[in-house]
Amino acid sequence: MEQIHHLAVQVVSEVCKAVVGKRDVVEKTLLAILARGHVLLEDIPGVGKTTMALAFSKALDLRYNRVQFTPDVMPSDLTGFSIYNRDTRQMEYQTGALMCNLFLADELNRATSRTQSALLEAMEEGQVTVDGQTHPIPEPFLVIATQNPTGAAGTQLLPDSQMDRFTLCLTMGYPAFQEEMELLRRKSRGRILDQVARAAGHLELEQMRQAVDQVYIGEAVLDYIVQLTAATRKHPRIARGASPRATLAVASVSRAAAFMAGRDYVLPEDVGRIWADTVAHRLLLSSGRDSAAQTAREVFASVQPPKIR
Repeated sequence: MEQIHHLAVQVVSEVCKAVVGKRDVVEKTLLAILARGHVLLEDIPGVGKTTMALAFSKALDLRYNRVQFTPDVMPSDLTGFSIYNRDTRQMEYQTGALMCNLFLADELNRATSRTQSALLEAMEEGQVTVDGQTHPIPEPFLVIATQNPTGAAGTQLLPDSQMDRFTLCLTMGYPAFQEEMELLRRKSRGRILDQVARAAGHLELEQMRQAVDQVYIGEAVLDYIVQLTAATRKHPRIARGASPRATLAVASVSRAAAFMAGRDYVLPEDVGRIWADTVAHRLLLSSGRDSAAQTAREVFASVQPPKIR
């Protein structure tokens, strides 16, 4: 396990060559990848969301496709379409942008609801259906989507069913002064993404994922996770709490957090590290004045963690 853990650390180090001062966000994105999940990056334009996604594609040697979402992007642009071949007199499937390992959905909330919904089957089932025919997406497959803050020009809310399928929702934020200075220095040495090297391939990624699957979660921690998600359904400022899919996501990402910490068992602090990022975007609050992340942290603080000997 030590060798596989070293590979994961190396992936983070390579991505951090392109994303300065955001190691925590980079690590959490890798946690979602190791948990076989998808990531939503919500922030203002220009803080490095797309750069981080492309850096992961290089560090993990993933074939990626990128779609810049606008209102005129059609579902068939993602799923592909069938076209009649006059020579064979048959309909032939033409692949769409989703046929890759890493799909970068840039500014997803600028697209129409119909196009946004085209991602659902791919994210959940790893396949697309066109004209009644199912086409599997290559493995591994993950979606890193970016969205501008709600209310920005040309945006609309993502459907709740789609938000629930993102394992983590992260915010990068502005860099600190020294971090922005370092960004300028690296940029002066050439394209930042050219400095990112391959750290692992498909085989190594699958080995890391299998190692995460084998991380042990005791009954006490499982009970703790269920208590936390149940508490979101009773909170007075939450109109709709976390779904069972959220419970599963918390457990799987907690396993990944323990793996990144070099352990083969989950502790309550692993749950605490990823709780708000895994749950907040799934909550429907009673008042628009409240912060989902802050409310999620309040829920976390209200549940007593188990004592692990």
